[in-house]
Amino acid sequence: MLGQQFSKVKEMLLEAKEDLTAFADFPSQHWKKIQSTNPLERLNREIKRRSDVVQVFPNTAAVARLATAVLVELHDEWIAFPRRYLFIESMDSFYPDNTTCLPGTAE
Repeated sequence: MLGQQFSKVKEMLLEAKEDLTAFADFPSQHWKKIQSTNPLERLNREIKRRSDVVQVFPNTAAVARLATAVLVELHDEWIAFPRRYLFIESMDSFYPDNTTCLPGTAE
């Protein structure tokens, strides 16, 4: 249908077919979470909020340290709190031999 009017768009979509349908390789419970950019937007807002406080950075390494500190803090929150972004039961299909221990699970 697109090929007649928008041949370049058709080519682009056909080339990106695997990328566009990559979510289908995951369990269906994950699809809604995967398509959302909310966690990324939240992270960007937190980095922006903290950088607004500092206002002027002496060098790019200082910016990297701030962003890293925000990421480390977020990581610690995810480890400490029992909430899960993706269901642990559905993740079992990715680790069938149970060789990888996810944070917060018994070994």
